[in-house]
Amino acid sequence: MNSKFTKPYNPTENESVIYELWEQSGYFNPDNLPNVTEGPFTIIMPPPNANGQIHAGHALFVTLEDIMIRYKRMRGFKTLWLPGTDHAGFETQVVYEKKLEKEGRSRFNLSREELYAEIMDFVQANKKATENGMRQLGASCDWSREKFTLDPDIIQTVYATFKQMSDDGLVYRGERITNWCTKHQTSLSDLETLSETRKDKLYYMQYGPLVVATVRPETMFGDVAVAVNPDDERYRQYIGQDILAQTPIGELKLKVIADEAVEKDFGTGALKITPAHDANDFEIGLRHNLPSVEVIDRYGKLNEKAGKYAGLKIEAAREAVVRDLTELGLLLKTEDYEHDVSVCYKCGRVIEPRIIPQWFVKMKNLAEQAVKAVKNKKIQIIPNHQEKVFCHWLDNIRDWNISRQIAWGIPIPAKLCEKCDYAVVDIENQKTDCPKCGGRLIKDPDTFDTWFSSGQWPYATLGYPTGEDYRNFYPTDVMETAGDILFFWVARMVMFGLYRTGQVPFQTVYLHGLVRDAKNQKMSKSKGNVIDPAVIARKYGTDALRMALVTGNAAGTDMALSEDRIKGYKHFANKIWNITRFILENSQGQNSPVDLVPADEKLLAEFRALTADITTDMENFRFHLASEKIYQYTWHTLADVILEESKPLIFGNNESNRLSRLLTLNIILLDLLKLLHPFMPFLTETIWQSLPQTKEKMLLTARWPE
Repeated sequence: MNSKFTKPYNPTENESVIYELWEQSGYFNPDNLPNVTEGPFTIIMPPPNANGQIHAGHALFVTLEDIMIRYKRMRGFKTLWLPGTDHAGFETQVVYEKKLEKEGRSRFNLSREELYAEIMDFVQANKKATENGMRQLGASCDWSREKFTLDPDIIQTVYATFKQMSDDGLVYRGERITNWCTKHQTSLSDLETLSETRKDKLYYMQYGPLVVATVRPETMFGDVAVAVNPDDERYRQYIGQDILAQTPIGELKLKVIADEAVEKDFGTGALKITPAHDANDFEIGLRHNLPSVEVIDRYGKLNEKAGKYAGLKIEAAREAVVRDLTELGLLLKTEDYEHDVSVCYKCGRVIEPRIIPQWFVKMKNLAEQAVKAVKNKKIQIIPNHQEKVFCHWLDNIRDWNISRQIAWGIPIPAKLCEKCDYAVVDIENQKTDCPKCGGRLIKDPDTFDTWFSSGQWPYATLGYPTGEDYRNFYPTDVMETAGDILFFWVARMVMFGLYRTGQVPFQTVYLHGLVRDAKNQKMSKSKGNVIDPAVIARKYGTDALRMALVTGNAAGTDMALSEDRIKGYKHFANKIWNITRFILENSQGQNSPVDLVPADEKLLAEFRALTADITTDMENFRFHLASEKIYQYTWHTLADVILEESKPLIFGNNESNRLSRLLTLNIILLDLLKLLHPFMPFLTETIWQSLPQTKEKMLLTARWPE
């Protein structure tokens, strides 16, 4: 018997050695795989943000995707798992801004070029750490095909999509209401804002003959109308009329309009309409052809149109306006009001809606095609209840603002006219004169929303449209990712894939939930409850972490991960090691032909039935069940029952029974290692490399048991 088994299994001694063995074999690359009997099986890795360390969420996605790839590789498929990292535009710039703040610096004191260069250096350093973290987790991806969202070929694909969408009339530059973060000085998409329930005051103000209720009296200087419900008898006589409303800086002439969007039961049933600073008011303004008057600037301060309040920040302006309205007798009453407020998902500041020129994508047709693909079962979403959620969201989608006022990202390949603000797409950067007025064209300073580029990830990474990998591996098979980015990312990949390639980008979407702490709380550094995969792997072994993440963790559900749970699977790894040692040390020198006795034929039949059951689970993405069944069989059937029953046979005087049982145990051991390999690759490969006789040189490419 190999002397390795005379001492306990030590993950830290074996894992780096085994990973190096895999990498040197070249078998992560589908072009090098031996004994390929099936077609391609492709997963494009959701690129982790290259701005920090690997965390528990990364460990979960790496584990799940590695399980899928290892299983399909063992089934004879030409498996490609293509890795990559994401520049993560706004997210990464926010992370770097915090770094600058700690250093006593500000991005506003750097040129765009200087900031971009600094962030690039920062990202490249983190990128290497991220890749090493995934290696430590056992990721058997093809590193020779690794991509980064700022690779030149990726950028060219993104530009080509933008140009095609512009030519097809799906992209336009226009002035629409946008979500503006006054801290980060950029617009955000609807998905980059959070909704928070807050308590504010509802102010009842006298507006000429009417009384309006509002939470934002400071925006009254941008009001252009008062809206009522057309069925509200109280205001029917005013509809279509102009009224004069007194303000602390003069009178406002406002038209009274009727709109179905007004709720008769809210406040007084009469709403002040400020199209420049409220998304709902903006839509009402479009329907009634109302002007927009901006009174709050990009920094969240009132501008010159607010008269004496100019220069005040919103909260201070509200206090001053309320005080002056009270003195004028125009504030009739206030009451507590609980409502949902949109805030920046990174800094938590209240979003200030603004009307500014931005690039938008028309979403209606793109969304309809994506919904059709899901309803026609061209794409399966696991868990399947998410299909309804997916379709409902796309049915109600609005045009998408893809402009960001940040330095870090892919520059929008367009130019703007200094005179007339005419916008023209210019991928080749050759246009200098405005075709509309002859004025000088300047570079659009904005960058793409990161989801515009990452939404093209599946076909961009494979070299669309002429690349060999695109021809061989597209459409891909599985997109495995977090459920909370179903709309951020998955929906956009489906829309872009159908638009650019005419095919769905993947056939199955597997959504995992969040990894929470032992008390089911969200992990955060401030709570001190973060589980660092690298630290845990060194302490208990990567395989123990992988089993803890997967076993009993069904698709789409959040899981509670504790150190005790991981420790339990370290004991399981030791159990497998000890089972192997027992079988090997009692099988030495047994090479003669053996006829199995009926009892052993029954054991093998039961094991083959288990294998078939586990294979069915694997095919149907029930990894949580497959790993649980392997665990239960290994510990409670093989170790607790079969091995105990085998000891009298092995140490007894009946030679035929002894040899039959040893052969049976060796057959079960070999196939059990294969079943375990996708889940616990390091331990199983370590054992496999130490076995005296195996047909396949590496467990990595061994055939899955039938």
